[in-house]
Amino acid sequence: MVDGQLLKATLGSLRRILVAFALSCAIGVTLGVLFARSRLLDETFGFVVVALQTVPSIAWLPFAIIWFGLNDFAVVFITTIGATWTMAIASRSGIKNIPPIYVKSAQMFGTGRGLRLFYQVMVPAAIPQLITGMRMAWAFAWRALVSGELIARGVGLGQLLEEGRSLGDTSLMLCIVLVIAILGTISDHLVFKRIEDRVLTLYGLQTAKA
Repeated sequence: MVDGQLLKATLGSLRRILVAFALSCAIGVTLGVLFARSRLLDETFGFVVVALQTVPSIAWLPFAIIWFGLNDFAVVFITTIGATWTMAIASRSGIKNIPPIYVKSAQMFGTGRGLRLFYQVMVPAAIPQLITGMRMAWAFAWRALVSGELIARGVGLGQLLEEGRSLGDTSLMLCIVLVIAILGTISDHLVFKRIEDRVLTLYGLQTAKA
């Protein structure tokens, strides 16, 4: 019974966090690029994003409950909020810290100032910072996810953790913590690290491993 519950809860949590993480990456990278390219946005709304990053994601739970109720939408919202600001700041830093010589050299070879410059020069140069941002955002997403699932309805690791607390089942709670730690380690080494290596190799920023 417990094994079946654990598998179902793990799959439920993974579904929620993957949706929220995809949304946070899309929103965060878009905001980061806008902040890096527009001084006006960076000095206005960018300041707001930095302030929002200091707000714990669980603080948005009352708003999520009012807007969405105790359901998956509330959990996804909280998880997305928990990771978006980190991704936005990392993307902004990655773009702004690109050495100007890279851009000037590319323009001398006819890259121009449009999308070609962005995809061929700016994105590869910002990849290390973007990957770091994704790793941090993934960790913050997990924290927000479990916090939201402790209260919201549905099946997930957070709900199972709360069930273990209510039953006083220390072994169940420890099992949930270990599952989250294992999932985080596997995703970092088998997903983010491989993406980083492949992208850096593709753009010639490191040699291919034998």
